[in-house]
Amino acid sequence: MLNLFIFIAVLLSLLYAVLILYYRDGWLRLPEYRADNTLTPITKVSILIPARNEEANIGPLLKDIMAQYYPPELMEVIVIDDHSTDRTADIASSFKGVTCISLSDFTEAKFLNAYKKKAIEIAIQQSNGELIITTDADCRMCQYWVRSIVRYYETYRHQLIASPVLFTTDARWFQTFQSIDFTAMQGITGALSATHSGTMCNGANLAYTRKAFNAVNGFNGIDDIASGDDMLLMHKIEQRFPRKTSYLKCKDAIVYTSPMPTLKTFLQQRTRWASKANTFEDKRITAVLAIVYLFNLLFPVLLIASFFNNQSISAFIFLWLLKTALEVSLLLPVSAFFHKKKELTYFALLQFIHIPYVLYAGLRGQTGTYEWKGRQVR
Repeated sequence: MLNLFIFIAVLLSLLYAVLILYYRDGWLRLPEYRADNTLTPITKVSILIPARNEEANIGPLLKDIMAQYYPPELMEVIVIDDHSTDRTADIASSFKGVTCISLSDFTEAKFLNAYKKKAIEIAIQQSNGELIITTDADCRMCQYWVRSIVRYYETYRHQLIASPVLFTTDARWFQTFQSIDFTAMQGITGALSATHSGTMCNGANLAYTRKAFNAVNGFNGIDDIASGDDMLLMHKIEQRFPRKTSYLKCKDAIVYTSPMPTLKTFLQQRTRWASKANTFEDKRITAVLAIVYLFNLLFPVLLIASFFNNQSISAFIFLWLLKTALEVSLLLPVSAFFHKKKELTYFALLQFIHIPYVLYAGLRGQTGTYEWKGRQVR
């Protein structure tokens, strides 16, 4: 039994090492895109913003969008109010050039499991842009955000473009931890795009053509899954248009959002993300998630075993250092691109949080419900 455990531990460690180094190489191979902002865009875009109880955030976001260096006649902005109980709809409606529609006007069902997908679907039906761009109500961006995405689209004509999303921080340790973790996800997203070995993206900064959305019948087939308005859709589009999905590694295309304020909301968010793991038709992602989960599971197993075998604590320390070194090797070039290298100062200590949260969210996401935006979601 001991020999079998050692074999499994060594195998998982090797697989994890290959995985992280593969991602690092992929990120380094992905070229940075610098848009030529002197060229006049010709693409009509529809910017869609699902929003629920976002009165504190919707105003600043819309100010950023209305200040975009993009021809107003080629840009429409639609806010979809998802049964808000605050002033979200009133604030959105006060902006000239912004259309605010109510999700409740288009749905008679008392309960949906995927409100966000339904909101986006309805907004697409109400819009007329060639390129759909989605973002979240709590995001911010620079004035070249739309232009950089469109310029990339007009150059390469990809059917789906995932762009970077980063967390803002105020140097508190919990925010820093979330920022590091999220930055690593951006690195992996870019690496998968560069190597054509998977599909990852974030709905807070996602663009796809109306043609592609219609060609895959939108969210049909995934519309009963609470999460997945981004990655599950991306997989459908990649299947229909091979190698026509990409990651835009461009600083002007970055969208910024705030990390979760509390441990509870953080775990709810990551549980929501993990909940779609068993729905991926792309089994490469499922295999990767299994490797990551099982590798992290080694640590509590070794910690428990150390009470009975002194050698287990040595193995625990070795794997801890190996995990830290591997992840830093990925994070260094990614954080350098995003100007976040200072956040890595206490990275090794933050593993005390990273390992438990991966195990908790992974398990919880497959076995139970979670709360999001004041709703119980299954």
